[in-house]
Amino acid sequence: MSNEEQKGMVPTMVPTMVPTMASNNSNAHKDIPGNPSTAKSSASKLNDRSNGKPLRVLSEEDWQFWKHNGYIVIKNAVSREQALETANFLWEFEEKDPNDKEAWYTAPRAEMKMKELAGTGMVECYNNQHLWNNRQMQKVYDAFVDIWGTEKLWVTIDRANLNFPIRPGHEYKAFIHWDYDPETKPVNVQGVLALADQTDENMGGFQCIPELYRSYDTWKLTQPEDRDRYKPDTTGFTPTKVKLEAGDLLIFNSLEPHGIRANNSVDKVRIAQYLSMMPAEEDNEALKQWRVNSWRDRIAPEGYAFPGDPRNWEQTKYDTAVLNDLGKKLLGLEKW
Repeated sequence: MSNEEQKGMVPTMVPTMVPTMASNNSNAHKDIPGNPSTAKSSASKLNDRSNGKPLRVLSEEDWQFWKHNGYIVIKNAVSREQALETANFLWEFEEKDPNDKEAWYTAPRAEMKMKELAGTGMVECYNNQHLWNNRQMQKVYDAFVDIWGTEKLWVTIDRANLNFPIRPGHEYKAFIHWDYDPETKPVNVQGVLALADQTDENMGGFQCIPELYRSYDTWKLTQPEDRDRYKPDTTGFTPTKVKLEAGDLLIFNSLEPHGIRANNSVDKVRIAQYLSMMPAEEDNEALKQWRVNSWRDRIAPEGYAFPGDPRNWEQTKYDTAVLNDLGKKLLGLEKW
C-alpha cells in the first residue's frame, strides 16, 4: 500500500475536530514526565506466565532476571545496520555533523519544563519513518508480548536522544527519577533502543537502581511523608550503568527508579530511541484518534517533558511514515 493510500484510510478532519492531548489524555501528563501517547497505567497486569504461553524472545534466565531486577536487555532487537541508519537520521534532524565536535553544542530550540532533562540531548522527533521502522520490528514487538502476556499492544509515540559529552557551559547533572508516582503502583513499562554502542562507563546513558526497585515498600518507611514522589533520595544506593550495543533494546518496569548518567567521555555520543508498548485501548476513541492523527500529520505529544520542535520539521521536511501490517495495529489504525 502506498503512503498516500495509507493516509487515505483515515478520514481527513477539520482542525477544530482533531483531538488534542488536552481533550483525551494530556491532563494526566501535564505536570508529570510520562509519555501521554498511551495511558499512565494499564488496566491489564504484566505477564505472570499464568496464560501458559511460551516466551517468544526472552529465555527463562532472562525472565528470572526481569522479575528480580525490573529490567531486561534484548540483544539485537533490531539489526545494527538499522540502528545506525536511525542514528544518522537523528544527526541530520538535529543539523549536526558527527565529525564536527565543536558544532555539537548549541542553545536549545525550546524550553524544557522538566529541568533535569535540559541539556541532555532530547531530539524532538516522534513519527519519522526511521522511528516507525524500529517500532514495527517483529522481534521488538515479540519482546513486549513476553512482558505483557498479550498480543494486543499499542506502541508509544516517543522521541530519541543525542547525548553529548559534558563541556563548560553545557553541563547537566545525572539523575534518578520515576516517570510515574510509585505510590500509585502504575502497571506500565518503558523502553530504550540503543542506536550506538554504550559500553563505555563514562559515556552516560541509562542507569537504574534495582535494589531500590526491590526494596521500595520498606525504603519508603524511612522517608519523609512530604518527599518528592518522582525523585528519590538515593543515599546509600549505587546506580547500575546498563551497557548496550547498537540494536539492543532495554525494557524496564515503570516502578524501576531510573535516569540518565552524565556523559563524561571525551567524544562519545549516547544515541537512543525511546520505545515501549502497552495493552491497546481500542475502546478509547479519543486517544486512538489522537494517535492516528499524530502519525498521519506528524504531531508531537504534549506534556511536561515534551517541548516539541519549533521548526516543525516533521511536518515540512518529511512524509508520513509507511506502516506494515504490524505497525498499523501497533498504532491503532487497524484493530487487533
